[in-house]
Amino acid sequence: MRIGVPRSLIVSLAAVFSGYHVILGLYTIDVPSNPLPVLAAMVLYVAATAVSLSPGQPERMPTWLAAINVLVCAALPLLIAPVLDLERPGGLGYATWYVAAVGTLMTITSTRRRHLFAWAGIATLVIHTIVWGGFGAVIGIGVIGSVVWVAISHILSRALASASRDALQFAEAEREATNWQAAQDAHLTERQVRLSTTTDRALPMLQLIAERQGDLTDEERRECQYLEAGIRDEIRGRRLLNDSVRQAVLDARRRGAVVTLFDEGGLDDVDEASMDGALTELAEAIAQTQAMRIIARTAPADSATAITVVGLTPAGDSSASELGSDDEEGDDDEVDLWMEIPKPA
Repeated sequence: MRIGVPRSLIVSLAAVFSGYHVILGLYTIDVPSNPLPVLAAMVLYVAATAVSLSPGQPERMPTWLAAINVLVCAALPLLIAPVLDLERPGGLGYATWYVAAVGTLMTITSTRRRHLFAWAGIATLVIHTIVWGGFGAVIGIGVIGSVVWVAISHILSRALASASRDALQFAEAEREATNWQAAQDAHLTERQVRLSTTTDRALPMLQLIAERQGDLTDEERRECQYLEAGIRDEIRGRRLLNDSVRQAVLDARRRGAVVTLFDEGGLDDVDEASMDGALTELAEAIAQTQAMRIIARTAPADSATAITVVGLTPAGDSSASELGSDDEEGDDDEVDLWMEIPKPA
């Protein structure tokens, strides 16, 4: 569960806090010797703050806006400080509201990930204050507070950015772990299904062999060979099989053909329901050809072809049994069948 603070609430609080500085400036408008520069500074400050807090902007403040905020921070002390009297009896009070205003505007800039501009604005305030009133004024009118605000904003922004990156990394690691576990579960389930299917198909023949103590007729021995080849098909050609293909392959083997199925992973992204049409074409092709060697394999994943079927017949008087193992091909074989079954949409 993710817990967060609404952006509108944060913006509202920043707007209220910024407006508070303007109220303090109006409250002490009689302290400056000339109120006009103070009012001009208020207009600049309100405009810069409003633009900085306006909705619909990216999280990272645009460079041009950050630069304008720095210029506003440089203009505020230049407008207000000359009309203030540091020797005024009783002090200046809230007439130095611009110091907190600069700190607030630069804190907003820093929060929106423009730390360098924020420190540039604070630097202009510190330098002007030292030139205008000396080092004592830096503490006396609250410049240190503005520096602390920007420093805290900078630290928190960096910490939150780091926490966000860590959270993304943890989420990615969790997704990878979940995918790995799902793959392992799928492999385990598939192994169990294959083992169950193999057991169901082989158990009757194994029981017969046990009952006969291995004394089988020639026909029964051939059926054992067909059964062994069918089990091998389940391992090597898993996506090329359905009931019709299994029957067509068995019929072809019983007439003496050598049938080899290769699933090389090119159809892993195609669901089983979409494969029905392609497998039906494969079964028909195997059933209709009289080739003595039939090879069906999946095409690469990026190919528009799903299955390639080749039917070969040895030249001369060679029989299917003379072709050797399933993985061999003779140089003199004649091509009786060549078929490319398109990949389902």
